[in-house]
Amino acid sequence: MPTKDELREILARQAGEFQHAGGEVVLYAAKSEPTKKPWKKRPSLLDEAFQRDLERSEKELRDKVHEP
Repeated sequence: MPTKDELREILARQAGEFQHAGGEVVLYAAKSEPTKKPWKKRPSLLDEAFQRDLERSEKELRDKVHEP
């Protein structure tokens, strides 16, 4: 397996041959990752329990409304 330097040499040679044959080579820089990622609040156990109770209550209410 070639090293990074060997790959760079191979690609530079191929790019030069392609340009010499009349082709156009465009080089792009890699996009950098943002330095700060957006902050996300993880739900606590109480938040999760509240959400479960809320869903259970909504389900019970829907079941009551749809009962004949």
